[in-house]
Amino acid sequence: MTTTDATVLVTGASSGFGAAIARRFATAGARVIVAARRADKLAERVSELGPHVLPLTLDVRDRDAVQRAIATLPKEFSRIDVLVNNAGLAMGLGPAHHADADEWQTMLDTNCGGVLHCTRATLPGMVERGRGHVINIGSIAGTYPYPGGNVYGATKAFVRQFSLNLRSDLHGTGIRVTCIEPGMVGGTEFSTVRFRNDHEQADRVYAGMQPLTADDIAESVYWTASQPAHVNVNTVEIMPVAQSFAAFQIHRD
Repeated sequence: MTTTDATVLVTGASSGFGAAIARRFATAGARVIVAARRADKLAERVSELGPHVLPLTLDVRDRDAVQRAIATLPKEFSRIDVLVNNAGLAMGLGPAHHADADEWQTMLDTNCGGVLHCTRATLPGMVERGRGHVINIGSIAGTYPYPGGNVYGATKAFVRQFSLNLRSDLHGTGIRVTCIEPGMVGGTEFSTVRFRNDHEQADRVYAGMQPLTADDIAESVYWTASQPAHVNVNTVEIMPVAQSFAAFQIHRD
């Protein structure tokens, strides 16, 4: 499989990482299915990227809807070669004892449930054909804790471990699995969503430093998918130069 004859499904493709990933594959000549909840944003992707892009209005949290959507794809888009599980979000940055339980549930349903539903729906076809690549978007938050990261970090730890377990389950099938784990990325809706559309607070996250961009992440995703069929990139951890590892927290009286 080359990227020029591949069919790629990207979830969360309305903006941010997803839009950049869809753009990178479409530019390389792939057929791209762009999936997201916001139909108007998907229409923008189709207008931008052309006729080899199929919009799929979909909430990845809805298991039945995901199954139906994958089962009823048009013939030319039905053989999915690359699944990019990108849909995800963070909500809030407060300590666990002040957290909103509904926000916790939304992160679990989207970041974990969405990955499960989309993977389960596409994997049988990949195994039957003896080729395919599942690329999950994790986060360094799944490895390194930080105050307020509680459930968001836990969901990304799930994505990381699920990716590793998929590799074990799929041993001998020819299917590849990769987890991309970005650090701070600016210019997306991530922090705006986390802080409930408080743009000022979101902008402060990236003040005075140069974060990664969505295009940086898209390039990492594309690179892993472009490797020869016998090469599996297990994990890519990517951070901006301006970000590294903090010291342990110490509470002093």
